[in-house]
Amino acid sequence: MTETITYSTLLLTLLMIVGLVFFIRASTKDRIETLTLARPVSPLTLLQTLTTYFEERAYRVTAAESEAQRIVLRGRVRPSLFLAGFLTLLAAIGGLCFALVLTNLWPAYGSVFWGLVGLAPVAGWFYWQGSDRDEDIILQVLPEASSEDPIDPSATVTVTAHRDELIALEQGLSRENQKKASP
Repeated sequence: MTETITYSTLLLTLLMIVGLVFFIRASTKDRIETLTLARPVSPLTLLQTLTTYFEERAYRVTAAESEAQRIVLRGRVRPSLFLAGFLTLLAAIGGLCFALVLTNLWPAYGSVFWGLVGLAPVAGWFYWQGSDRDEDIILQVLPEASSEDPIDPSATVTVTAHRDELIALEQGLSRENQKKASP
């Protein structure tokens, strides 16, 4: 009976390890999304505002296509020290759990299994190497939405960028709108 419990615990621990490996791998994936912004200003003004905003966030213009009304900005994404430490901690806990189960199953090799905990820094290193990269932001005016009406100008721009940058942009724009709305 005890052996059955130990083997079922081994199975659950293996499933946990698989989930942990996929979680660590996912930490370095690109999360590119598209946001559509519609504002009651001219398209050129909106593009200039967005370009200035992203330049203040350490991006630089790498391409500007006037015919396509498109601007490409590039910036360097730095890895997070907190996330590297957190992933290392998770890997250490996962390695510890796995070592405990394996030590219960095969006590003669217990000291070898404790070496799994020593592999935990590989998770932080993997994240650190995979997250240090260049990232592009694409600003493009939607052609059907750009109106030449001088009385009621409006612009619709699509912003293609990392999910976190889009969240920061939305928060920045909402703060700006709140400042304009308050007397």
